[in-house]
This record gives sequence, structure tokens and C-alpha cells, in this order.
Amino acid sequence: MWGVVCWVLLIGSGPGLNTTFAHDPGLSTATVRLFPDKLEALITFAFGDASDLASLDADNDGQTTLDEFSAGREKIARLVAEGFEARFDTESSQATNSLCQLDQNNNVEIFLNVPGKSFSKLTLRSKMIAALRPNHRQYFLLQNPAGVMLAERLLSASADTISIQVDAAPAAPGPESPELPAASKAPADNAVSFRQFLVLGVEHIGTGYDHLLFLFALLLVTRSFRSALAVITCFTLAHSITLAVATFDLVQMPARITEPLIAATIVYVGAENILRHGDPHKRWLLTFVFGLIHGFGFASVLREMGVGARAGGVAMPLFSFNLGVELGQIAVAAVVLPAAWRLRKCDWFLKRGVPTCSVLVALAGAYWFIQRVWP
Repeated sequence: MWGVVCWVLLIGSGPGLNTTFAHDPGLSTATVRLFPDKLEALITFAFGDASDLASLDADNDGQTTLDEFSAGREKIARLVAEGFEARFDTESSQATNSLCQLDQNNNVEIFLNVPGKSFSKLTLRSKMIAALRPNHRQYFLLQNPAGVMLAERLLSASADTISIQVDAAPAAPGPESPELPAASKAPADNAVSFRQFLVLGVEHIGTGYDHLLFLFALLLVTRSFRSALAVITCFTLAHSITLAVATFDLVQMPARITEPLIAATIVYVGAENILRHGDPHKRWLLTFVFGLIHGFGFASVLREMGVGARAGGVAMPLFSFNLGVELGQIAVAAVVLPAAWRLRKCDWFLKRGVPTCSVLVALAGAYWFIQRVWP
């Protein structure tokens, strides 16, 4: 297994752009800073979402190349600028200039500048969400010039607007008014954001087929509640650790490395189920080690989209997203375990069903490994 790890590290360090990774739940980020005379916005999309937004796949081969991105980056910037609406009271304002580029994780960043006006109510709308895949979410932060949080929300196509009301509008731009008044600071709606990230976590594990298959393979051969509890606890503890350290940027492992490694863990568990009959000895320890790898896959959803890299927004999204993942896993285990234990009472399932399922698990993992190493 460690030979596979070293090989993936070598392959993953090479050049190229990989857009086939599994852990893009349709999440973008928008960090907007409010100055007395303007708004500055940084909007970040996963490469695949930006490609879908601007239809960059010119040859319709299912892959967007760097050349296709370079040819379409101005189109992306224009579409995002048109889809970002700022309204100062009743007066709207459009971006006067924009810039589109790739960051170090091959996410697409769009920088916008929007002229500001005096206001008592500021309304910001992210209309581009409606042009993306269903259930896309945008983590939206509104900050003052010093980076202090004014408002925070997880937007969707059906709720794409954020507003703040102030008691006193900013004065007209000029040397006498370098800062916004304290009255413009609106508290973040933590309860709404908590619930939204909780739902995002549940949705992520519900559509994270590789994580689900890994968990299924682990539970398939457990013979007791104690054994199953040890597996689930170790998996949860391990990926919670790496989710935390990666989201807080204490340890970095890019998706081009974690994604093939996650596939390799699925191959290994499927093969072990076949070669080591029954409930493998110390499966909990293997689960913990592999859970550390899966945790980096979870973390990539938040960290590589900028959650945790901006001021004021990491603790609540991290906790609620992870809690949603845990609830999703518990729901899966609650369905899989009773069915697996009931089937294990049948000799034909032990002799043929378990090996057949394990072979299918290993084949699926091998397919994902090949797909992620050679997209």
C-alpha cells in the first residue's frame, strides 16, 4: 500500500490539469469588501463549474483544457461581472473592471471592482448561481475594509441575495471619510449559515460515492455491533482530525494526491475482504489510517474553495459541515448494518455474496484510481 502512496505522490506532482475529482459538491465562494467609494469582490469557482458557466469545452470531449480556459477567461469574467448585482438603496451599480485567473489549486478566481454610493441599505445579488448546476451553493462573505465580518450567508439559486441595513449611510467618498461608520456592521446570521453548512455536509456524503463505498466495504464483514462501532468511530475521528488541520491550513495535501489515494484505499479494503475471510483483525486501525486520507478529501471541499482562508468564517462552517458528514454516515450505517447482518445469516451470502460485493468494490476503486491519475 505504501508503494502505491509513493507512486501517487510522484504522479500527482507532475504538470497538468485534472478536473475529474469527485469532491466538488457545487460550492463557490464570494468575498466582498465594502469601501466608502467602492466594492471589491473575489469570487472563486471550481474549474469545472467555471467551465460549465461559460461553456468552455469547445470540442465537447468532456474535458476543459488550459488552452480552452485561456481562450474563454474573458467570457468568464464578463458573465460573473454581469451576474453580480450591487444595489445601494434603489440605485444599482455594475462592475467597471474584472480579472479572471487560476489560483494554486486550479480554481478560477474572478476579481471585480464596483463603484460605491452613499446608502442606508445595501443589497448584493449573485445571479450567476442560477446558471450553474442544480443545488450549487455560494459561500458569501461581506467585510469592511479591515476584513471584519459584516454579513455571512450560504447562497443558492432560490436565495441568491444578501442585504444589510445601516442606521447611517457612508459619507461621500473623499479624504474626510476614509472608513465606513460603525453602524454599517451587521451581525452574521449564524443560525442560518450553520443549518446551510450542515445540509451541505449531509449532501456531500450522500453524493460522495467513493466514501460511501469505502464505508460499505468496511461494514460488509463486521460481525458485531462492537466491531461496527469501532470502525465508524475510528473513521469519524480520523477524518475529523484531517478535516480540521487541513481547513485551518496546518497541513496541505492537494486534491491531485488525495483523490487517487482515496481510490487506492477502496481497492485495498475490497481486496482485504476477499483475501482475509471474516472480520479482519484490527480493522479499526486500518480504518483510522485510511480515514486520515479521506479527511483530506472532505477538507478540499472547504479549504480549496477559500473557506478558512478568509477572515471570520472558518469555525462555524468547519463544525457544521463536519457534523453534516457525520449525520450522513450514521444514516448510511443505520441502513447498511441491519441488512448486512441479516444477510450474513445465509450461507450463500457468506460464500458468494461477500466475495462478489468485495470484488465489485475493488473494481470500482481501481476504475476511480485510473481515472484520477490519468484523466
